[in-house]
Amino acid sequence: MAGIVASIEIARRPEDVFASAIDFARFPEWQGSVVSARPQGDGPLAVGSSALVTRQVGPRQLPATEEITELQPPRTWTVRAVGGPLIAVANGTVEPLDGGERSRLTLSCEFEGHGIGRLLVPLVVRPQARRQLPRNGQQLKEMLERGRVSANH
Repeated sequence: MAGIVASIEIARRPEDVFASAIDFARFPEWQGSVVSARPQGDGPLAVGSSALVTRQVGPRQLPATEEITELQPPRTWTVRAVGGPLIAVANGTVEPLDGGERSRLTLSCEFEGHGIGRLLVPLVVRPQARRQLPRNGQQLKEMLERGRVSANH
């Protein structure tokens, strides 16, 4: 099945957009389904960095380990979530606009269900993601454009 994709233009530099979008600790601030995110380890983000992220999926809260599997700052990243009945893969791409003064953020996600997850994915997860992904981009845009989040925190 095709992934879910949403794009939005943000009046901030690609470095700022990238740093905020990939920071696990900031997921609850802009991702509507995230109840909590607890990064594992203290080092800088790199391939293999992970966090325990709990998301609201329909009526359930599902914890999962989310791990960075691709990281090419300030352009692209991939995060893979594994836990319980779902596997989710989220990709992000930041394109510079207007000589690097603005950015286009494109987010995409795909899901695979196991056990009860095979029912949850088409009935709950994909419909929720279709609604939530554009809202997440809008929330990140608003945070960044208000100056609440920067590459230096």
